[in-house]
Amino acid sequence: MRVCVATIVHHPEDARIMHRQIRALLDAGHEVTYVAPFTYFNVTPAAGLTAVDVPHDAAYGRARAALRRGMKDADLLIAHDHRLLRALPYKRPPVVWDVREEVSEGRHARAVRRHHVITRAIVPEATLVSAAPPPPGDTRVVHLGRLTTDKGVSELIRLAERLVPHGVRMDLIGAAGPGVRPMLRDAQRVGLLDWFGHVPHRHALRMTEGAMAGLSLASPPSGTPTKILDYMGRGLPVVTTSPGSPLVEQAGCGLTVALDVNAVLDAVLDLKEDPQRRLTLGRRGHAHALAHHHWPDHAAAFVARMEGWAGVPVATHSLAV
Repeated sequence: MRVCVATIVHHPEDARIMHRQIRALLDAGHEVTYVAPFTYFNVTPAAGLTAVDVPHDAAYGRARAALRRGMKDADLLIAHDHRLLRALPYKRPPVVWDVREEVSEGRHARAVRRHHVITRAIVPEATLVSAAPPPPGDTRVVHLGRLTTDKGVSELIRLAERLVPHGVRMDLIGAAGPGVRPMLRDAQRVGLLDWFGHVPHRHALRMTEGAMAGLSLASPPSGTPTKILDYMGRGLPVVTTSPGSPLVEQAGCGLTVALDVNAVLDAVLDLKEDPQRRLTLGRRGHAHALAHHHWPDHAAAFVARMEGWAGVPVATHSLAV
């Protein structure tokens, strides 16, 4: 099967796209052409891929041209941005739209009628769960993922400043939007935190291990931020604001607080003073992630569904596996 995977918004090393979906397709023996903004993010395409570079947030014409190149002889297109659905060439294979937000019957009705749609019910949110992560420590907290204003950067920096007198360091692991890079550099320059920028996914996950807690101070309006699953998979207690609370409460693996620096500070300091609680929360989260959200447990079903939507015979998948 030849698959074209396309995004004009996300980082080419996005964990969901590159390290779960594309990797599962490649491991099953399928060919993948990846349309993504490689130059914009200064990323070298991974081995085994056919890469098509496209401008970040490309306009209609350039997005359509990139899709034409990427979909040549493809059996399936997996689009990760709703805007790409408006730039589809007339001649195309079956189209899959990977939805990251709740589908609105009004806004998205046409796309749902015309294309296959991946929702969390079809492909569960997942991560790579460590077999035996170290216990949580007491000297640092971590935030994993892209840093933008709407994801709590200002609150993270203020929190880092408040944590310094308590001997707690903050590690920020992830790329940052242009508007917040200066404030992150300033905070790092004066010693409030360590900002590592984009780090390859598997290494980034390892960097979180042994922290006191994983932070998720803001998130999309619906669903569970993947970073919460990443923290759980590495045995970390989670400190999150309300959008991430249902999973945290279900697994009993962390603390849900208001998006307020004082509230987050109190939660972190409570964990610092209670090593047994840290260990219990971390173990609960790890056990829940291992049972329900370990990507290798879902990868084969994802590939089989893509093959079915592409019209590939089932025997092909059996041979590939």
